[in-house]
Amino acid sequence: MTSRISSAIPVWVAVVVGAVLVATISAPTGFFKWLSIVLAGAVLLTFAIQLALPSKEGLVIRMMASVGGAVILLAIATAIMLPFAL
Repeated sequence: MTSRISSAIPVWVAVVVGAVLVATISAPTGFFKWLSIVLAGAVLLTFAIQLALPSKEGLVIRMMASVGGAVILLAIATAIMLPFAL
């Protein structure tokens, strides 16, 4: 597995776990506020993982894959939670 995907998977797993926690713990009126916090945490986790890797080549591509995947996963979570928030 390339380092591009293997370094993005932990971020995606953290986003899925965060979205599930938001869906189960928070009130429906606070879904979107907490999902934005999950996205901010995903960006910080991406920076931490990418800066910890020894290879700096492809840094922007790996970060795009991590954050882009997180945005897509959170968009799906938002679409799922939207009927409950209305």
